[in-house]
Amino acid sequence: MEYVEKNFGSYKLHMIKTNKFKTIKVRISFRNQIKKDEITMRNILSNVLTYSSKKYQTKRDLIIEAQNLYDASIYIGNSRYGNYINTDVNLTVLNDKYTEEGNYEKAIDFLKELVYNPNISGNKFSKKVLDIVKKDALTSLEGIKEDSTYYSIVRLYEEMDSESPLSYRMCGYIEDLEKINTSNLYQYYKDMINKDLMDIFIVGDIDFLETEEMIKEKFELKTFKKSRVSYYLPEKKARSKKIYVKEDDENAQSKLSIGCRIYGLSSYERNYPLTLYNIILGVGSDSKLFTEVREKNLLCYVINSVLNKLDNTLIIRAGIDKENIKKTVDLSNLQMNLMKKGKFSEEDINKAKEFFSTSLDSMLESESSIIDFYFMMDILGLDNLDVRRKKMQEVTKSEIIKVAKKIKMDTVYCLEGIKE
Repeated sequence: MEYVEKNFGSYKLHMIKTNKFKTIKVRISFRNQIKKDEITMRNILSNVLTYSSKKYQTKRDLIIEAQNLYDASIYIGNSRYGNYINTDVNLTVLNDKYTEEGNYEKAIDFLKELVYNPNISGNKFSKKVLDIVKKDALTSLEGIKEDSTYYSIVRLYEEMDSESPLSYRMCGYIEDLEKINTSNLYQYYKDMINKDLMDIFIVGDIDFLETEEMIKEKFELKTFKKSRVSYYLPEKKARSKKIYVKEDDENAQSKLSIGCRIYGLSSYERNYPLTLYNIILGVGSDSKLFTEVREKNLLCYVINSVLNKLDNTLIIRAGIDKENIKKTVDLSNLQMNLMKKGKFSEEDINKAKEFFSTSLDSMLESESSIIDFYFMMDILGLDNLDVRRKKMQEVTKSEIIKVAKKIKMDTVYCLEGIKE
């Protein structure tokens, strides 16, 4: 796998050459500092852009054209990376060697059409399309609690820090949905196109020079942009005494979410010992949480831990019966305290290192994961794959213990089910 980056000032082009896939994946990534009251607008814009364009006036027209391009697919997703919101426009198309010459370039034109030539008339988006998209969004927002796992994490973050981007709901807000109209949506679209930082990622069996020339020709952007704030949220120390928040739910199973603060890590600690700490604590069937809380004590159906390095948080998630809430929290806290005291073995560390290496191998089997890796490598200055493998193998037990002492429970949220 070969990687080449080209900085054109107004955007960066990232090309990753690999012959692992029959398809070529292209991602145009727009990002800007996140604002709570703009999340819903961004979500609606993403859906409107993939509903129609100036050339393809209906959803049916778009589907037909995608089929003509040998079933090319385009989707747009929004996500938060610390202080930033990302809008990723993704195209997947078969390589020309499996279709016909020029199909890849036609697919790029199709992608450009959706992004840069939307269905606009009189500086407004189509009201008909907007009404359909808003109706679907309202239905989704009204049913947010139906996804109990997502909802419990959202509520945990809101309790941890209601003023921080940590607490922002990426699904959006009903009150903001009501304010969106065809005019202000168009203005927001223009701001995103003209002001957002932009990257183009292309992964597949590609020719670097041909791809660079094609992208330069099709994306003649002139506005120079640079990052304005750090991607990392400010570090905050955990509360001196963790708080408990409970909310009733109609599901049988309860969803427990425990928010932990991470404070005072160096860049090396965040990227290496912290990763191994999390694997040992709560990733996979060999983890402390799985073996001690689930298997030995039978307190939950599922339990794991998830790192959010840009937010400086670690989240423990569990599906449990509500009578086991306190026991699960206490035993999870015990496992964290035992790790602070070094109560884990070299075998635990070696298994975690092996798990990490296997995860890197798995990442290389997915075009989206490859792009995600190079995106994080670019914006955060992370090491490349070979260096990451080498440095991770050199992490010591004492380094993991040092990191463990900088992680503390802050907030416990439980969406309590009805089962006793």
